[in-house]
Amino acid sequence: MRWTIKPRPEQRQIDALAKSLNVDDLIAQLLLQRGISTFEEAKKFFRPQLSDLHDPFLMKDMNIAVNRIERAIEDHENILVFGDYDVDGTTSVALVSSYLQSFYPNIATYIPDRYTEGYGVSFQGIDFAHDNCFSLIIALDCGVKAIDKVRYAKKKDIDFIICDHHRPGSELPPAVAILDPKREDCDYPYDELCGCGVGFKLVQALSSRRGETIEDLIPYLDLVATAIGADIVPITGENRVLAYYGLQVINSDPRIGFKAIIDQMKKSVLTITDVVFIIAPRINAAGRMEHGQHAVNLLKETNLDRALTFASQIEKFNADRRGLDQEITEEALQQILDNQEEKKFTSVVYKDSWHKGVIGIVASRLTETYYRPTLVFTKSGDKLAASARSVKGFDVYNALQDCADCIEQFGGHKYAAGLTLLEEQFENFKTQFEQVVSQTIDPKLLTPEISVDAQIELNQVTPKLMRILKQFAPFGPENMTPVFMAENLRDTGYGRGVGENGDHLKVTVSQNGSIPIGGIGFNLGNKLNLITNQQPFSAVFSLDENEWQGNVSLQLKLRDVK
Repeated sequence: MRWTIKPRPEQRQIDALAKSLNVDDLIAQLLLQRGISTFEEAKKFFRPQLSDLHDPFLMKDMNIAVNRIERAIEDHENILVFGDYDVDGTTSVALVSSYLQSFYPNIATYIPDRYTEGYGVSFQGIDFAHDNCFSLIIALDCGVKAIDKVRYAKKKDIDFIICDHHRPGSELPPAVAILDPKREDCDYPYDELCGCGVGFKLVQALSSRRGETIEDLIPYLDLVATAIGADIVPITGENRVLAYYGLQVINSDPRIGFKAIIDQMKKSVLTITDVVFIIAPRINAAGRMEHGQHAVNLLKETNLDRALTFASQIEKFNADRRGLDQEITEEALQQILDNQEEKKFTSVVYKDSWHKGVIGIVASRLTETYYRPTLVFTKSGDKLAASARSVKGFDVYNALQDCADCIEQFGGHKYAAGLTLLEEQFENFKTQFEQVVSQTIDPKLLTPEISVDAQIELNQVTPKLMRILKQFAPFGPENMTPVFMAENLRDTGYGRGVGENGDHLKVTVSQNGSIPIGGIGFNLGNKLNLITNQQPFSAVFSLDENEWQGNVSLQLKLRDVK
C-alpha cells in the first residue's frame, strides 16, 4: 500500500475557518480539503437543504421534455418508461413511472433483457412500443449514444426523451429532448448526477408545473439515494443533498419494497455504505440473474405481503449470484496466474461460458486483487461482451476510446465501462489495450493508495471529534470517510489475530503514554508480527464506534500498519 498524505492547507486559511466556525484546526483542515472555505459553504455541507437544489429548467432541453410529456398526457398518448437493468436504471424507472402514474394511467415500464437485448435502448424495446401503441418513450440512465435506435423509433412515429448521465459521443441521437448534464452545450450547474438523479430533475420540473413543491417529492428520494450510492458518483453538491434526505426516508419511512429488504436485516440505522452493500446488490441481482423488471416490481409495490414475496425471490437471485461470482472469480484468477510469465499493465480474461450477469463484479474482484485496469469477457450471442474496471486515477473509458477500431460498441465512466466486440478482434484488442495502458498509465497507480487526510496524535481522538465527523456523512467519492495517520504507536500487549483463521488484527494501542484505545484491522492479521513485543509502528485508520453489550466506545478502524 502507498500512503499519501494530502497537502495541508495554509495555516492562515485553517485559522480563519476555525475561527468563523468555532472549531479546532483539525476540523477546519478536513473541511478545507473538501473545498469548503467559508461559513456559508460549511453551513450547506453540515445542514443540506432541499432549497439548495438547482432549478431543473437550467438543464438543456428540460422545457422541451416537459412540454412533450404534458402534450402526451393531454392527447391521451401511451408513455413507455424505459431504463437500464442495473440499480441506477431500475430505480430511475420506478421513480419516473410511479410519479407519472400518480396522476396519469397510460404508463408502462420496460427493462431490456441483459442477455437477449444487452445494455441500453434496444430495437426489441422499440418494436414492443410500436406493437403496443406507445408514441413516447422516456429513456433513463441510457440512450445518449443510441443514434441508430432513436432513428429507428422515429421511423415508427415514436418520440424519445432521453435522461442520461453518460458522456455523449460527437453526435447526439435525434430525440425530442436529451437531458444530460454532461452535454457540451448544457450549462446545468452540477454535472455529476446519476441517471436516477436526472430522472428526478425531470420529475421536479413536471411537479413544479403542477403547482407541487419539493417537499411533495421527498418520498421518492429513497430511490435517488440508492442510485447515488450504487453508481459511485461524487457525494458533493446536489448529490449530497439528495443522498442526505434520501437516507432519512430510507431510515424513517421507506417505500414498501425497501422495507421488505430492510426487515430481513438486524440494522436499526442504515448508512450509505449499507445501501451500497446490502440494498443495491439485491436490486442488481434481479437483472443479473433473471430480469430487471423484478426489481422495478419490488420498488413500486405498495402491498407488504406481495413485496415480501418479491423480496424473497430477489434474495434467492442474490444468493445464486454470490455462488456464481465466487466460482468465476476463482477461474479468472487462475487464468491470470497461468499467464504471469510476463509483467503486464492490464488483466484481460475470457471464457465463453461465464455468466454475463456477474462479469462486472468479477472485474471488480480482480482489480482489488491485482490492481490493474481489468476486463472480463464472455460470449454474448455472436459477439464477446466485457465489463471493464479501473484503478484509482486511471481513466479506462479514455483507454477504450483509443482502442475504438477493435470495438463494436462501448460506454461508461472513468472507472467502469462495458463493451462488445467481434470474436476475431479479441486478440487485437487485448494487445492494443495493453499497449495503450502501458504507454499512458503512471506506474505508481498500479500500487493501491491510501489517501490520508491528516497526521494526528491519539489524544486528539475524542467523543467530540467523533460527533463532528459523523456530521460529514453521507460519505462517498470526493467526500470519503476521513482517514488519519499516527506514528510511534505501541500495542499494550493485547494484540492478536481474530476471526476463523486469525485473518483480522485486534489491538489496544497507546502513544507516548496516552490512554489506550482499541482497534480492529480487517484482513490485516498477517501484520501481527509488526506490532508484537512493544515495537513502535505507524498506522493508518478511520474512526469507528464499537457497540458491545449496550456500551459504545471509540475504536480505530485500521487500514494498514507499518
